[in-house]
Amino acid sequence: MLARAVTHALVGLEARPVEVEAHLQRGVPGFAIVGLPDKACQEAKERVRSGIASAELEWPLRRITVNLAPAGLRKEGSGYDLPIALAVLAASRQIPPERLAEHAAVGELALDGRLRPVPGIIVAAEAARRAGLGLLLCPLESAPEAALAGIEPVPLRHLAEASAYLQGRFRPAPVEPAVATANGSWPDLADVRGQERARRALEIVATGGHNVLLGGPPGTGKTMLARRLPGILPALTLDQALEVTRIHSVAGVLPSTHPLIDRPPFRAPHHTASAAAVVGGGRGPRPGEVSLAHHGVLLLDELPEFQRPVLEALRQPIEDGSVALARAAGQAVFPARFVLVGTMNLCPCGARGDPSVECRCTPQKLAAYGAKLSRALLDRFDLVVHMPRARGRELDAAPGEPSAEIRARVEPASGRLRESRPSLGKEGRDLLTRAVDTLPLSARGRARVARVAATVAGLAGAESIEPAHIAEALSYRAPPELAP
Repeated sequence: MLARAVTHALVGLEARPVEVEAHLQRGVPGFAIVGLPDKACQEAKERVRSGIASAELEWPLRRITVNLAPAGLRKEGSGYDLPIALAVLAASRQIPPERLAEHAAVGELALDGRLRPVPGIIVAAEAARRAGLGLLLCPLESAPEAALAGIEPVPLRHLAEASAYLQGRFRPAPVEPAVATANGSWPDLADVRGQERARRALEIVATGGHNVLLGGPPGTGKTMLARRLPGILPALTLDQALEVTRIHSVAGVLPSTHPLIDRPPFRAPHHTASAAAVVGGGRGPRPGEVSLAHHGVLLLDELPEFQRPVLEALRQPIEDGSVALARAAGQAVFPARFVLVGTMNLCPCGARGDPSVECRCTPQKLAAYGAKLSRALLDRFDLVVHMPRARGRELDAAPGEPSAEIRARVEPASGRLRESRPSLGKEGRDLLTRAVDTLPLSARGRARVARVAATVAGLAGAESIEPAHIAEALSYRAPPELAP
């Protein structure tokens, strides 16, 4: 006896159809899974056997062979548990095979038959919809996420409910797609005292999506400012929110309580993170921090403490807005269009730039510290801000402008820039040409100064880029203290 169930394998952010074939034949009872399964998928044998028994269904005393086709595609994870169990039940005619063929299925089985969510439900649901399957059998917790794909999820708590549903004895309640909840809030920029220049830089960064490097002595508020940047970014569109949700779902970090990520994400990996963790990788491969920060902020606190290969690996995603990971089994492309925020001290001891403390670093230590950041990486920061230690009267001052007021300026200016960027006039072009020779600026640096100047003009509501806008953009180029 033979029966089939349909599920999907994740390859990067894509889902490829997988046909789960269950064949029962006479012989010594046994259970084999073939079709290039990984360890987690092989272990489905024990979960499926125990789950079927816990659902008070009959385990076939036959030789059972489950084939995951196509056989050349590696199958990873526990999401094949539910389709394997249903294919076995259909092959033993405990559920109607023709009814099962109308559905896709995905989910992990507990030993007591309960269904558990797995990564990438929304991606699998979108693939099922494209394949013409309008119904997806999935765990109850994953149903709102699956509904975002425009498919009708069948929310299930237990394998027994899946069997009863396919037999026509149970009908789950309909599920609505997840909606934007706007739960929680980012820290407010009103908490920051002083540092007006850095606050202005963050407003430019949020409007134009620029990269920024904040340098200065310890305790000047570099990290504090960086963590408040997401609160002034423009809101995500629905398409952007779905794109971010797909990435987080595939990575397995999507909260079940908030299945639609409707706010710009914020990621801050520790400086001990590996290149695979930051950029992406693994056997899968899986998205890294740069992709999890897509349409949001990636904070690299204490930038020089990151490993040099990790920092150099950032250069390509910064330029391309995506990460292409090539493996022997194929290639996966993950989007990675983020705002990069780096923070750093100006020397190993941290005293440089602080007039009240004497720096005791030797020239050799300063040279080694500066050499941790290549000029190629520094050139990719659109703005570099030196943050001095705040004075006492600044710390005692009234709260600064709140994030809500800044965001009210950022969102319309960002919208204007997306529709039409201000043109560069002759005077501005002449100033930029002179700056290339006097600073000096690389070709990339010149282009980035022009982009920042366009953002400054957009914030001012100007239709053309004036010399004053170019001058402000040039003022944010790397100061000598940060040069390697």
